[in-house]
Amino acid sequence: MARKSDIPGRVVEAALRLAAEQGWRRTSMTDIAAEAELDLAKVYQAVPGKAAVLAHFLRRIDEAMLAEGGAEPEADARDRLFEVVMRRFDALTPHKDGVAAILRGGVGDPLTLACTGLAYRRSLNWMLEAAGIGTSGPCGALRRAGLAAVMASTVRLWLKDESEDMAATMAHLDKQLDRAEWLATRVWRGRRRDADEGEPEAA
Repeated sequence: MARKSDIPGRVVEAALRLAAEQGWRRTSMTDIAAEAELDLAKVYQAVPGKAAVLAHFLRRIDEAMLAEGGAEPEADARDRLFEVVMRRFDALTPHKDGVAAILRGGVGDPLTLACTGLAYRRSLNWMLEAAGIGTSGPCGALRRAGLAAVMASTVRLWLKDESEDMAATMAHLDKQLDRAEWLATRVWRGRRRDADEGEPEAA
């Protein structure tokens, strides 16, 4: 539970509860302020809109995911990323009903998607960084795109996974990471081949 002085935390918790109960689109900032037992002006100062609520939520999930530090350094990159992503699902699980409602209600809202896009890109970066995987340059952009695809697929499965140990989620994530690793290898080999073919012949 958020501390009484933690206004953003109280707002996020209230928003998730209401989203689960009545849907994200039907939930207004006035509703959230009332649920959090806060004055609307104080809510505005701390979290000025529903997109900001989602950005704060993502940041708190990032913080929970990173609380244990980086992944096991002796493991390979794929296993480190698996560990980090599962930490994220551990942090998300107590809020599953609210997350499901937000995904149902926010997918068709271009403003919400636009405003939270930067926050989610930050989350992708921190997942990769916690796994010891670089995020800079074109390679970093490709890794983010690959991880985003893995997360999108795995979240859909996670929402249906009712097991306590998230066995189905782990199995699905394992397969998705294998597929992403295979695709990345193919892309890398293709680029190396194209680069080699483009080199001028020796005189």
